[in-house]
Amino acid sequence: MHTDTERCVRAVQSKDARFDGWFFTAVLTTGIYCRPSCPVVPPKVENMTFYPSAAACQQAGFRACKRCRPDTSPGSPEWNARADVVARAMRLIRDGVVDREGVPGLAGRLGYSTRQIERQLLAELGAGPLALARAQRAQTARILIETTGLPMADVAFAAGFSSIRTFNDTVREVFALSPGELRTRATRGARPHTPGTIPLRLPFRAPLNPDNLFGHLAATGVPGVEEWRDGAYRRTLSLPYGHGIAELTPLPDHIGCLLSLTDLRDLTHAISRCRWLLDLDADPVAVDGELRNDPLLAPMVDKAPGRRVPRTVDAAEFAVRAVLGQQVSTAAARTHAARLVAAHGVPVDDVRGGLTHLFPSPQALADLDPESLALPRSRRTTLTTLVGALADGSLTLGVDSDWDEARTRLLALPGFGPWTVEAIAMRALGDPDAFLPTDLGIRRAAGELGLPSTPAALTARAAAWRPWRAYAVQYLWATDSHPINQLPG
Repeated sequence: MHTDTERCVRAVQSKDARFDGWFFTAVLTTGIYCRPSCPVVPPKVENMTFYPSAAACQQAGFRACKRCRPDTSPGSPEWNARADVVARAMRLIRDGVVDREGVPGLAGRLGYSTRQIERQLLAELGAGPLALARAQRAQTARILIETTGLPMADVAFAAGFSSIRTFNDTVREVFALSPGELRTRATRGARPHTPGTIPLRLPFRAPLNPDNLFGHLAATGVPGVEEWRDGAYRRTLSLPYGHGIAELTPLPDHIGCLLSLTDLRDLTHAISRCRWLLDLDADPVAVDGELRNDPLLAPMVDKAPGRRVPRTVDAAEFAVRAVLGQQVSTAAARTHAARLVAAHGVPVDDVRGGLTHLFPSPQALADLDPESLALPRSRRTTLTTLVGALADGSLTLGVDSDWDEARTRLLALPGFGPWTVEAIAMRALGDPDAFLPTDLGIRRAAGELGLPSTPAALTARAAAWRPWRAYAVQYLWATDSHPINQLPG
């Protein structure tokens, strides 16, 4: 979008927050870059230039605006709506893969050479993987500087910097303030918080309807791993360097996030997982605008716009839970999952609530005795085959997955039909066009609305909703009064 100068100028002049994260405005006369909705008086048109990423702005020598803090804007919705290599690379970079594995690790996951990845990212985003990771590293450092009392040396290494000098130089270059000055500004009037926790504000593009989003997570939550407590969804997180607990609270203009981590190097990954879980980088205006074109869906969209797709923090976990939930009620699926957690999950301490375990990894379940499962024999086979494939690496599921290839591999496993595969594609892989025409709730809703209720006819009608059929599913499910569609009390 940054190449459409006229459209970008209109967005900046109207301070349109819908475009935050889509592009960034660099001001030639001041040397700063802003989000489109920056509250300051817009610069003259001839002094504006536009970039596709914060990293590209920084690489061109611009520093972040102190008023609008463009580094904290929602991520571009493009990276969650596309399955090409650039989008998959951006999802991995957002998860901190470059900091942990370097550019060769990023390229290896995607099946490309480092030169190919660098060329494609530079062409589309104006910055290579190292610059993109550096921009994210700077933002992680800022969060730690402003929300913790850690010594700056600890902040530097937790944020992924290789030296104190690089940390200091980067912070000054990006924010035009030293680390000490950032902390001083942040502590003025700051609210106290529990030691050992990191409070965050997770931004999103309005509107956001929390009902199905948090209702779904709360209603399907696995005891010990997830809970709804005091108006917040809480869950344990398995992270690259340790584990953590996330507490997510829906608020009018942001999601309140409280993180407790055993290793601060996991901060970037934990934030990325929370944003992915709640689908916070979606563009609800674009999604709802397309769905409103169907006269039978339009009233539902108008009644409660901004529905998101509830996702997962771990794709392998969701795949296991999807199998446990085949042809049983929500309550039964929770019971089966809770038994697995109690028997094979890693115990954790939760001083703020009732969380007790991490969900077991595929490796922890690899030696699972099928006879210990209170499941039909065919489903035991389905589960153990899935776990084996995930544990030995013959099946990989994650934000970097090729959606079509993952579907093909899943369908090749015993006991995997279209419903299970599409549920995994929608909630674990993040495909915005995943669709479940055989789902009983979807067929019932379709019949009530006057839509075709047979899978084949509904699929044909739903072609007009592409590429947002996963969001149409959320609106169709919302016709039911099930607690899954309601914000918990």
